[in-house]
Amino acid sequence: MLAHDETTHVIQQWVQKAENDLKNATHTLKLGAECPTDTVCFHAQQCVEKYLKSMLVFEGTDISRTHHISALMELLPANIRPDLSPEEQEMLTDYAVSTRYPGDYEPIPLGDARRAVQIARRIRKHARSLLPPASLKRE
Repeated sequence: MLAHDETTHVIQQWVQKAENDLKNATHTLKLGAECPTDTVCFHAQQCVEKYLKSMLVFEGTDISRTHHISALMELLPANIRPDLSPEEQEMLTDYAVSTRYPGDYEPIPLGDARRAVQIARRIRKHARSLLPPASLKRE
């Protein structure tokens, strides 16, 4: 288990990475019809993944290098798990893997990209309500 200051520092790092992913997704989404939706969805997934990992660090749980949202959700205690349906978990996990390489996915409609960003914002809000304020400050 990490010391308190070290835990706060590690959470800050995860939070900052999550915030960067959400900024990328949100900014890119503003392109509208010209928006590369695969990139938006990838960054939305990364935001969710990193906020879940920040919560796991806070709980003192060892985290593995996985992009599987459902696996991360299962590691969280039930009383702090965010509201994320199995369908949303699967959709986000697909965005982490399939959108990274050409030919592995169908084009993603703009509405789906918007939904992914909405989900990321929802998970962000949930995580930030539970994490210690000191860990939410930018380094």
